[in-house]
Amino acid sequence: MVRFLKRSYVYLVFAFLYMPIAVLMVYSFNDSRSRGVWGGFTLRWYVELFQDRTIMSSLYSTLFIGVTSAIIATIIGTLAAIGIHNSRGIQKKLIMNVTYLPVLNPEIVTAISLMILFVFARVRLGYLTLLLAHITFNIPYVILSVLPKLRQLNKHLYEAALDLGCTQPQALWKVIIPEIMPGIITGLLLAFTLSIDDFVISFFTTGSGINTLSITIYSMARRGINPKINALSTIMFTFVLLLLIIVNVRQAREEKKGRNGKHGSKKQIDSFDARFGGA
Repeated sequence: MVRFLKRSYVYLVFAFLYMPIAVLMVYSFNDSRSRGVWGGFTLRWYVELFQDRTIMSSLYSTLFIGVTSAIIATIIGTLAAIGIHNSRGIQKKLIMNVTYLPVLNPEIVTAISLMILFVFARVRLGYLTLLLAHITFNIPYVILSVLPKLRQLNKHLYEAALDLGCTQPQALWKVIIPEIMPGIITGLLLAFTLSIDDFVISFFTTGSGINTLSITIYSMARRGINPKINALSTIMFTFVLLLLIIVNVRQAREEKKGRNGKHGSKKQIDSFDARFGGA
């Protein structure tokens, strides 16, 4: 009985969360503009969606900002994670607390703070400020994705690389980076997902005439729900869902490898010796 109640509770929670999305997806194929009338199956709203210049311009801006900010944030965040991992004592705790702040801080506070900073620095709001803002709030998530992989590393692996003839840059690029690559990929995908999903920070740091999809959807929704919004939301949800599935599959594979002992200390060093012993 208890097990049945637990399962029922879980099913109710999932139904509460995902039923509205399912309804939205169904009505994106509705031939009628009314949400209360089913006018038959159609793809017209998807056709009109891709013919809408405003939405397509917002899509381009969103993808450009998302991809660029994710790549830059991943590079900075990975290097920062390596530095934090090698820190010790109070310095490490202080840096970690500072890293957690943007994650725990309300988005509205971060958004207004960045806007005030750009205005104070006399930087014109536009693509540059939008990109810098997205990089800023993405970096902590990359750091928190990479750090667990660094903690799993054998602490003598880097020293073994140097002993076998690698320079410090070679040891970092050929040994450390490949070992923590799953965490880097996870951080990259997470940063990209957060970037295309963000509204509050984008709204306060963008310039005139430069809109992301979230801002465009907000503007369209204020004038009434257009069926094209349903089609756009369906595409975005499907895309983000695929990214999350990729991340979860990668994490599951890594956990399976960990349970099988493939990342044992001795095997790591032996594997490195076989691959890079002649470096």
